[in-house]
Order: sequence, then structure tokens, then C-alpha cells
Amino acid sequence: MADPSRPPPFASLLQRFFAEHLTQHRSVSPRTIAAYRDTFRLLLLFVERRIGKAPTAVVLSDLDAPLVLAFLDHLETERGNGARTRNARLTAIRSFLAYAARHDLSAPATIQRTLAIPVKRFDRPMLGFLSREDMQAVLDAPDAKSWVGQRDRALLTAMYNTGARVSEIIGLRIGDLILDGTPCVHLHGKGRKQRSVPLWRTTATLLRAWTRRLDGAAAGCPLFPNRGGAGMTRSNVTQRLALSVKTAATDRPQLLGRSISPHTIRHTTAMHLLQSGVDITVIALWLGHESPATTHSYIQADLAMKERALAQLQPPDTAAARYQPPDALMRFLESL
Repeated sequence: MADPSRPPPFASLLQRFFAEHLTQHRSVSPRTIAAYRDTFRLLLLFVERRIGKAPTAVVLSDLDAPLVLAFLDHLETERGNGARTRNARLTAIRSFLAYAARHDLSAPATIQRTLAIPVKRFDRPMLGFLSREDMQAVLDAPDAKSWVGQRDRALLTAMYNTGARVSEIIGLRIGDLILDGTPCVHLHGKGRKQRSVPLWRTTATLLRAWTRRLDGAAAGCPLFPNRGGAGMTRSNVTQRLALSVKTAATDRPQLLGRSISPHTIRHTTAMHLLQSGVDITVIALWLGHESPATTHSYIQADLAMKERALAQLQPPDTAAARYQPPDALMRFLESL
């Protein structure tokens, strides 16, 4: 029988964190488990190089704040990861330490100092999106006479209509598509959240024709399969989109040299909905955003675009006189 006064080994604690806490108690998605797994694989390899301990020999007190900070710095400087990835890795470590603190009381101060490591702030880049004309050119690019071309047209149109994440679009099954009555599609989003998105009439017509090409496949089969019948991967979708962009660029050369990813299509959907007057809360529901702040970034992008247009309309000789504060202290404050 285990001695309750002795803390569990680190290896045992980590295994229980994945097998019991994440999988059974919190029921997190497979994608979250995979992301956390990758974090600890990288962390334990770093610890082995840094302090010479094999993963099975690591103890909880080894994961002190200086070591974790060194690991996060290693991610950015040596692996070339950005602040988003750094923060995601830190979130995984924090989650484990918060769990470990309830089962191992041998190093509370170490755990608290490590938990206090802040996330790194970063500038959010301006969202990239396509004009309506460019988007239509990309949708029309696949060859409508071939099986692959018809699939790509249906795939890209569904992505644009729904604003789905690439993980959501490749996870779609035939049974998720509703074409009777009010056409819609059921998306399985992040954190096991599901949402239904209505389909435009043109999208429904295209998907109805596409499903006929699937030769009566079962409801559980992928809606957008590869040639072998299995679901497409992220890289498949990225490659097919790149090919469509290249084809569309023949008539729309402005597409050349742009970084256009599946997520760009998602941004494009949001911006076109916003520019059409759709309420921001509806767009948040459409995209499956958990926080309104995420959707608010589209308003900022739209305002920036309008400001650039306004700047081009202003006459060059209408510069307003600069306000001069009369008081020295006020000048100081306004200079900050």
C-alpha cells in the first residue's frame, strides 16, 4: 500500500495527469492532449540536456521557474517559435503544475513561482483577407470537370460559407450536412463545442451535386475525402488551396506573392459578413468564437482599411495645426 506521506514520483504524476485528469475528469479534446503531449516531450528533452537527468529521474522540484523560463527562451531563440506557441506551451506546463500541487506537497514554493511566470505579450498582426472578386476567382479556379476539381470547389466554397477552421472542415462527415428544409452544416469546433452554420443557396446546390459523386457513402464517411476515401489532412487542404490561388492568379496577378492559408479564408468570411452589415455578435456565433474580443479584431481591421482609404482622399495641403499645450507639465504628459 502506498505511503500517503510520500509524494508520487514525477513520472507517475505526469502519467496520471494525462490518463486520468485530462482524459477522464476534464474530457479534453484529442487535439489538446496532443498539444500537451508535445509540450512535455520538448520540455523533458530540454531538461535532460540542461541538467543531465533522464525523464524518469526528474522530480517536481526540478521544474523551477529558472528552468521553465530557460525552456521558453529555448523555444523562441533556438526553435524559432513565436509568442503564441510559447504561451501555449506555458499553458500546458501551468495546467500540469496546478494539478501536481494537489498531489505533491513537497515543493509548493517552487510550483507557485513557476505558476507565476507571465504569458508573453505580443503585437497581433493585421488580419489578412481577400476581396470579394479575389475570393470568387479562387472558388472558380478548380476544374469543374474532374472529381478532384469538383471536390475542391465544394471544399473551398464550404470553407468560405462557414468560416470553418481547417480542423473543422476536414472533420466533417456526410451526416453533418443537412440539405433538406433549411440547409446547414454541423461543425465540431474547439473544446468539443458544436455549432450549426446555415448554407447559402449556391453552396447547398454545389454540395448536393458533390454528395452525388460520393456514390451513396455512409453518413459517417468524410464529406471531403482524398482519392483513397480517407479524410483530407491539413496539408492536403493547404496544397489544394495553394493550387487554386495559383490558377486564379492568371487573371488576378495581385494574388501572387500573398500568403494565403486556409485561415485566410476564415478571415475573409468574417470581413465580408462585417462589411455586409452583419452584427458582430452574429459573426462570433458564426465563427464559433468563445470570446467577443477575438471577433472585435475584425472591426479593428475594417477600421484600419477605412482609415487608409480616407487618408488617400485627404488633400495634401490640409494638414491641421498641431495643438500646443500651454503648460510645461501638460507638455510632458502629452509627450509620453
